[in-house]
Amino acid sequence: MNYDEAVEWLFSIRRLGAERTLEPVYGLLKPLGDPYKSFKSIHVTGTNGKGSTSAMIASILRAAGYKVGLFTSPHLMEFTERIVVDGEQIPRADVVRLIELLRPIVEELHREPEPVRPLFFDIVTAMAFKYFEEVGVDFAVLEVGMGGRLDATNVVQPLVSVITNVSLEHTEVLGNTVLEIAREKGGIIKPGGVLVTATQDDEVYALFKEICGRLGSRIFRVGKEITFRKVRSSLEGQSLSIKGLRGSYDLFTPLLGDHQLLNASAAVGAVEALSFSGVDVPAEAIARGLREVRWPGRLEVMQRRPLVVLDSAKDVEAMRALKEAVKNFSHKKLIAVVSISSDKNIPLMIGYLTEVTDRFIVTTHSVMGRAAGPSVIVDEVTRHGKPCEVVSGVDEAVDRALSLAGEDDMVLVTGSVFLVGEARRRWLGKPVGAQ
Repeated sequence: MNYDEAVEWLFSIRRLGAERTLEPVYGLLKPLGDPYKSFKSIHVTGTNGKGSTSAMIASILRAAGYKVGLFTSPHLMEFTERIVVDGEQIPRADVVRLIELLRPIVEELHREPEPVRPLFFDIVTAMAFKYFEEVGVDFAVLEVGMGGRLDATNVVQPLVSVITNVSLEHTEVLGNTVLEIAREKGGIIKPGGVLVTATQDDEVYALFKEICGRLGSRIFRVGKEITFRKVRSSLEGQSLSIKGLRGSYDLFTPLLGDHQLLNASAAVGAVEALSFSGVDVPAEAIARGLREVRWPGRLEVMQRRPLVVLDSAKDVEAMRALKEAVKNFSHKKLIAVVSISSDKNIPLMIGYLTEVTDRFIVTTHSVMGRAAGPSVIVDEVTRHGKPCEVVSGVDEAVDRALSLAGEDDMVLVTGSVFLVGEARRRWLGKPVGAQ
């Protein structure tokens, strides 16, 4: 099969099953020789910021001279973004080869009863682990797909676990309260391990501390053992000072928004915590890694006049952070191009966005079955008394926003990873993989 056929088959596999379990991923990994045992890992979860934090950790370790795998999801523009080694995406030919390797195993397991049938993310995780083994990574930085305890990535025994924060998400799967969700995420904490968390919720922190105490694990918290101070920011990035577990650092990151300062502090703490396993990362690598990190689609500046910013704020907490970040951008009028997936809390997300937005262009991203109908968003915008119009097609919606914007105005494209991925093509012109 060719690349398009291989990815099309992969995306035909169900995303969620009736019963969440680790059996399917173990069933896939055993015939492959349990490749996850071949590398050291850092495991990262959280409601928001887990991708940014993972990217920062991987960049720091790479700057320290290690060969580093980075596994994240979802992708913005092409499937190969999910599996990266030393900044290079997995080649398409290896995607095809690994899917051909896994497909007969998947089909055999699909003949078994429901609990052991692999789902989409089980297969992608197995692909990543096998590829990391083949190319011989020293470290793999693994972003949890959903939750933690029963996520396919949770077969590893990480040197360090990271939980960025916890708020309500995927309540139909993870639980109806923040503490229920926190307990799911706390499932990545391992006996005798190390947890670094940036949660600002004292109840959540108390729960993590209780879990760590029970498991004999160390716990370190941003704001307690790890502290930071913002120095300055511009469209180029942010300067900050961090006092960590092993030293103090004057740092710069190109990632924008105050929330990235929390993420950077968690990343630095996680890298420092590797010292408990005999891995010492020099201060120079921490500084260089943060300076060189790239994580597209998060407060990403695409052009200056008018200012165009893309941010894949996909839930309430991310939209709240975006609202605060937008206040630091210099602009007269703000025009937002918005599409939101139907399973999100649209009223709260739009509520935050209306606080900083002058006009809305509502559109629909092209991932079938995921985008909310425009009328749902329009009703919320209208309720807040903001002008609004519907434009079909992401390219056309961005064109409309740009036509309305003066040189000193700002166009913000937000509400969905899928929307941002489509919008980026306007400036980058890269091909889109299967969604």
